Amino acid sequence: MRRIFAISVAALTTAAACKQTPTAKPVTQQHLPRIDSMAAIPQPLQIIDWHEMARRFDSTAYDFNAKGEHWPVVWWDSTGRNFPQPVVGLYTALNDQRQGTHNKGMFHESLSSMGAILGASLVGIDKSNQQGLNYVGMLKNYFNRETGWNIMMNNTVPEVAQLGGGYGRDWWYDVYPNMLFYAIYDKYPNEPGFDTLARSIADKFYQADSILNGNYNYSFFNYATMQPQKNNICEQQDAAAGHAYVLYAAYKRFGDPRYLEGAKRALKALEDQPKNTFYEVFMPFGALLSARMNAEQGTKFNARKFPEWTFNGTPECRDGWGVLLGNWNGIDISGIVGSTKDRGGYGFLMNTFDLSWPVVPIARYDASYADAIGKWMLNAANAARFFYTQYMPDEHETIPEHASVTKGVIGYEGIIHSPSYPEYAHLKAPVAQGDGPLWAKGNPPVSQFSVYSSGHVGFFGSIIRSTNIPAILQLNLLATDFFHDKAFPSFLYYNPYPEAKKVIVPLEGQAVDIYNTVTRTFVARNVTGSYELPIAATSSAILVMVPAGAKTSEKDGKLLANDVIIDYHFTE
Repeated sequence: MRRIFAISVAALTTAAACKQTPTAKPVTQQHLPRIDSMAAIPQPLQIIDWHEMARRFDSTAYDFNAKGEHWPVVWWDSTGRNFPQPVVGLYTALNDQRQGTHNKGMFHESLSSMGAILGASLVGIDKSNQQGLNYVGMLKNYFNRETGWNIMMNNTVPEVAQLGGGYGRDWWYDVYPNMLFYAIYDKYPNEPGFDTLARSIADKFYQADSILNGNYNYSFFNYATMQPQKNNICEQQDAAAGHAYVLYAAYKRFGDPRYLEGAKRALKALEDQPKNTFYEVFMPFGALLSARMNAEQGTKFNARKFPEWTFNGTPECRDGWGVLLGNWNGIDISGIVGSTKDRGGYGFLMNTFDLSWPVVPIARYDASYADAIGKWMLNAANAARFFYTQYMPDEHETIPEHASVTKGVIGYEGIIHSPSYPEYAHLKAPVAQGDGPLWAKGNPPVSQFSVYSSGHVGFFGSIIRSTNIPAILQLNLLATDFFHDKAFPSFLYYNPYPEAKKVIVPLEGQAVDIYNTVTRTFVARNVTGSYELPIAATSSAILVMVPAGAKTSEKDGKLLANDVIIDYHFTE
C-alpha cells in the first residue's frame, strides 16, 4: 500500500463546506444480478500487491540468464520474418515443447509477448529501452505483411500457426493482437513505424466491416482475401466489438471520420444481435465503447445490454462463457472469467486479468456502474491470487511439488471445479491446473504453469491499489483507458461493508479540488497530503483530482474544469 500522508487541515476544514448543491442528484446505480450475487467480502480475503507482482514478472521472465529447470523463458528468433530484425520469443507455458529451439525458434505467440510488454509498460517499465533492447519495436514482426494480411497476428508466420491459434480458424485470435497493439501504441506513440502499421490495421478493419455490412455471423475473416468464412468453430459475432475498439482508437489517434463511422457501424451490428454472442474476450469492449461513445459522441447505444452479456454466462453459442460465481469448499472463486459450466466451472487467469482492461474505465463514462465494477473487481482481485501456487493450498493444486519452478511469478492457466486429468480426480474444488499437457505431445506437467497468462498481470498491477481498509480498493480509472481525452487523475472506491467507512486517499503533487462523479459534487477544496473519504455502506465514490482553483463550466450537460471534462453526465 502507498505511504499514508497526514490528513491536511484543508481537507478537514473544507469537507463540511462542500455540501451537495440543490440541483445535484446522486447517480442511481445499475445492478447486474450476477455481480449482486457475489460475496460482499470474499473469503478468505487477501489482496496481494499486484503492482509488485507485475514488476517481478517482467524482471524474472525477461532475464536471459535466469537459472533453474525450465528457465529462461525467453529466446532469440533470428529468422527475420516480416521485418529484417531478430525478435525475442516468450514461452506460452513453462517448457512448452513447441517453442524455444523447436520449429527454428519461430513459434512464439503475440498474445504472450504483447500481453507481457503491455503489462510491464502499464506499471512503469519502459520496454522500448530495457537494458539496451527495444522489445516494443520487435512487435512489428507480428505484422503479417509476407502473407498479405497486413494486420497483427498471433504468430509471425503461418508455417507454425497450426501449433497455436489464428490464421483463419478462430476469429478472436486474429483480432485481439491488434487491440493489444493499439494499447501498446498508446503507450509508445513515437515508436518508429507504428503510425504506418496502425493506419494499415485500421484501414483493414474498416474495409472488413464495410464488407460485412452488419453481418458478423462468421467464424473468422480472411484479411488477405477480404472474405468472411465459416468453419466448425462458433460464429463470433462479438468480433464486431473488436473491430469497433480498434477503429475508435484509430479515430481518437488520427481523427479520420471514416474510423468513427466504422466503429459506430460495427458496434451497432453487435447491438442488433437478438441474443448473447460473447465468445472469448470482445463483449466487454462493447460495454466500454457503448458507454464511452454515448458520453463522447452523443450516441444512444444500449449500454446495459453489453455488461449483462459479459457477466451472465449464457451466450448463444459458447454456452456458459462469462464470469464465475460461487464458493467452493470455503474458497470464493467469484469474479474469475471463463466457462461457468465446463466441468462445473473453469476460469482462466488471462481472461480474468484482461476483463479489467475494458470494464474498469466504464465508470469514467457512466458512473451508474460504479458499485457493480467495484464489487466485481474486489472479488476478482481476491480470487486471482489462487492461480499462483504460493497462494493456493497444496491440496487444491495438480502439481504443488513443482511450485519452485514458477519463481513466484508464473500462475496456473486455470482454476476448475473438477480436474480435466484423471490422475487428479481425487482433488476437491477449486483445483488449479492448466491445459499445457493437452496442447502438444511431450508437453510435461509443468506446462500447466501459464507464462502467457501471467504476463497480463500488468492490467491488475496498474489498476489496483490497497487502502487502509482491507476490502476497499483504489481503482485507477485512467490506467487502461487508452487514447482518452485529456483527463485528471480519477479513482473508484467501493465500500462493501454493511457500515460506513473512512478511507485515506493519498494525494500527490499540488493541491487539488476533489470532485465525486457519483454524488456530482465537489467534496473537498484545496487539499494536499491526503484526504479522508467517507463512504456509506455498500456504496461507491469516483474521485476526480482537479487542480485547486480550476475554473468550472457546464456544456452540453457535461461539467468541465479548466476546459477538461470531469463529469460526462452532470445534468442528467
